[in-house]
Amino acid sequence: MDDKKNSPAFSRRHFLKTVGLGSAAATGLAAAGPFSTAGAAEQKPALAAMPRRKLGKTGVDAPVLCLGGMFDTINNQLLLKQALAWGVNYWDTAEIYGNGLSEEGYGRFFSRNPEARAGIFLTTKLVPKGGNFPERFDKCLGRLKTDHVDLFFVHGVNAFDEVEPAHLDFADKMKKAGKMRFFGFSAHNNMEDSIFAAVKKGGIDVVMITYNFRVMQTQKMQEAVAACTEAGIGLVAMKTQGFGPTRPDSEAELKMVSRFLERGFTDKQAKLKAVWENPHVASICSQMPTLTILAANVAASRDMTALAEDEIRSLAAFAEDTKGGYCAGCSSICQAAVDGAAPIGEVMRGLMYHKHYGDPELARNVLAGLSEEARANLAGLDYSRAERACPQGLAIAQLMREAGELLA
Repeated sequence: MDDKKNSPAFSRRHFLKTVGLGSAAATGLAAAGPFSTAGAAEQKPALAAMPRRKLGKTGVDAPVLCLGGMFDTINNQLLLKQALAWGVNYWDTAEIYGNGLSEEGYGRFFSRNPEARAGIFLTTKLVPKGGNFPERFDKCLGRLKTDHVDLFFVHGVNAFDEVEPAHLDFADKMKKAGKMRFFGFSAHNNMEDSIFAAVKKGGIDVVMITYNFRVMQTQKMQEAVAACTEAGIGLVAMKTQGFGPTRPDSEAELKMVSRFLERGFTDKQAKLKAVWENPHVASICSQMPTLTILAANVAASRDMTALAEDEIRSLAAFAEDTKGGYCAGCSSICQAAVDGAAPIGEVMRGLMYHKHYGDPELARNVLAGLSEEARANLAGLDYSRAERACPQGLAIAQLMREAGELLA
């Protein structure tokens, strides 16, 4: 793109044009790509198309932006309609999101707009805890008001052995029954080791992992992504803003924000662009609970202005300068240091939701899902070994105390 398009003066005009706001924005149910809804050809074309990428060997051309359903989908039906109109026709949810309410919101949309379901690549997830996948999965389908999902994940695994042989058998049966097209897992912690194990084991179509400007720099993550790609496993990125359980240094963040605003986009859009720089990442799953966030992310995806090398380096430098506030998901290290007495990785994720998502209820739900013994141990354990072992230098003891106070 030319220099004019990278100027601050260009920002607002290009934002509106790229996202297709105003009279050119589709207000009907139009979707892009191979999941086009009925009647899409009759809709007024958008000014820019949603880019799409191959999702591993599935044969699916997925939009590079996926709607994460970890918000009040029931009362945000207009947002769902607009997401589809702007080409975001990959939707993600889970049983655990709002205890099924997120799925119900999607189901309400499909009930009111039955022609839309065929145009949406739909994912739901179940956490291993609780077992009984067949019955729980059928309840998911009931809430979603659909007879199948396109992709199913075993959700939030901390190690690949949590994807049990029974889960693989379940997926095979659901595929044969036409209730599921593809199968995989999601991971917030120990992502690389789970990918290596999945490649070796087989049977995985797609994985969704924490992947952002912080963790993408490591050699281990780069090797894991390469192995994933070589095996034909589709890769979806989540937690792409790189938020941590503590807030970054404000001066360093302000400097980074100012740098990207001079280019005509926000630091949040820049962080998305950094992930899209990797062509092996098929899609970014992003929680977009407001039209403002949805529009900003769609604009970033459609514009796809490449980051300059020095801008990528600036993100890497910011990651290094503020790493003491970010949990990189290598929980096997810190949890081994406390002999597994505290699920440190899950606690860090709960604190992230509280401090950066502004959602204390979600944070408490994550923490409340810990075992009674783990909750009781949070404040009383000696975390000195874990702190010495942490590659990020996190103040683990202090953060565990904060989590205990949040639970109380």
